[in-house]
Amino acid sequence: MTLEEPERHKLSPEEVRRRRTRSIAIALALGFMVLLFYAVTIAKLGPQVLNRPL
Repeated sequence: MTLEEPERHKLSPEEVRRRRTRSIAIALALGFMVLLFYAVTIAKLGPQVLNRPL
C-alpha cells in the first residue's frame, strides 16, 4: 500500500487575489475588534487606572 499525494486543485490568479484580499479583510476586522475591546476595557476601568503609583 503506497501513499500517493492527492491531486491538488491549482488556483487561478483571480482566486489567489481574492483569497489574499479576503485574508487581509479578516485580519483588519480582527485588529479592529482587539482595539475596540481594549478601548472599551480602559473606558470601563476609568481614567484613574493610569494614575496609580508604580
